[in-house]
Amino acid sequence: MSTAEDLGARLEATQQQLDEITAAAAHNEDKMRRSQQRELRLLQADDLTTLFGELIDGLRSSYNLQYVSLVICDPDHDLRHLLLAAGTPTEDIDNLIIVESLTGLAPQYIALRQPWLGPYAACDHQLIFPTACDLASVAMIPLIHRGRLIGSINLGSSDPQRFTRHLASDFLAHLGVIASYSIENVVNRARLLRSGFTDVLTGWHNRRYLQLRMKEELARASRNGDNLVCLMLDVDHFKRVNDTWGHAAGDAVLRELAHRIETQVRVSDIAARYGGEEFVVLLPDTGTDDGECLADRIRTAISATPFALPNDEETTITASIGIAGVSPPSQATDLKTIGDSLVARADVALYKAKADGRDCIVVDGAV
Repeated sequence: MSTAEDLGARLEATQQQLDEITAAAAHNEDKMRRSQQRELRLLQADDLTTLFGELIDGLRSSYNLQYVSLVICDPDHDLRHLLLAAGTPTEDIDNLIIVESLTGLAPQYIALRQPWLGPYAACDHQLIFPTACDLASVAMIPLIHRGRLIGSINLGSSDPQRFTRHLASDFLAHLGVIASYSIENVVNRARLLRSGFTDVLTGWHNRRYLQLRMKEELARASRNGDNLVCLMLDVDHFKRVNDTWGHAAGDAVLRELAHRIETQVRVSDIAARYGGEEFVVLLPDTGTDDGECLADRIRTAISATPFALPNDEETTITASIGIAGVSPPSQATDLKTIGDSLVARADVALYKAKADGRDCIVVDGAV
C-alpha cells in the first residue's frame, strides 16, 4: 500500500472514530438531558399522587421498561393518611407498595445502601414486583431518609443484560437521592396543607377543607350526572354536657362522636367538623335513600352505648341529622352557590329534626 493510500486509510479510520465519539457524545448528552428532565419533574411535583405517578409510570415510560414499582415503609400509616386526605387511597395507585416493615420483602433490603443490579429471581423479588411477568433483570434503587432506608424504586426489564452487576450505577444512585428528597419535600408540604384543613380536637377535616372538597365533588357530579348528598349532624343537648361535667367532658364527647361516625362512613365519603358540635358528611354518587340509611346507622352507633367521661362517669348521647341532596346540571358553573344551598337545606332539615324531638333524621323535601 502506498503512503498516500495508507494515509487515506488512517484518515478514514480516524474519521470513523471521530464519528463514533461524536455519536456517543450526542447520545450521552441526550441521555443527560432526559435525566435532568426526569429529575426536574420529580422536584416540581407538588402532591403525593403526582410524584408517585412520576416515579412509577414516568420512569417506566422514560426508561422503556416492562415494570416499575415503588416500595415505601410507612409504619405509622402517616403516608397512607396523607394520601387518603388528598382523596387518593393507596390502592388507587398501581404498583405502589406501602408496608409497615421492609423485613421479608427482599433479601437486598438487609444492606441496601447503593443501587443493586442483577438477575430477577422470583423467590427474592416477587413481593416487590407482585404483578410482573417475564422479568429477567432488575435494579433496586434505595430511598434514604436521614440515614435510614425507607424503601426503594424497583426497575424491571425482560432483557437479562439491561441491569447487571457490572454496569455503572452512579446515575441510578443520583436518581435515588433526588427521589428521596422529592418524597420528603412533598410529604412535608402535604402535612402542612393538612394542618390547615384539620380540626385539632377531633383530627377530622375542618370547614375550610369541606368547602374545598364541596366544589370538587359538585364538579365531578356535574360531569358524571351523579347525585351528591349532604348529612348535617348536631349533638342533642350538648350544652348540658358542658354545664354538668365541664368542657373537658365536652371535648371527650366530641372526639368519641367523631370516632363513632368514622366507623360508619365509606372511604369515598368526606367528613368534617363544621363547627361546635356540628358535623357534616358528604356522600358522592349516592341517592337520598342510601344517604338516609347511612344516617340511621350513624345515629344508632352514637346512641348505642354510653360515652365515657374523663371523671369515669358515663352519659348517653344522641344526635339529630338533616339530609339534603343535589344533582348539579351538566356544565354547572356557579358551584359555590349550589354548595351553599345544599348545606343550607341540610341545616334546615337538621333544625326540623331538632324540633321533631331530636334523635331522629329529617330529609329535605327538595331532594
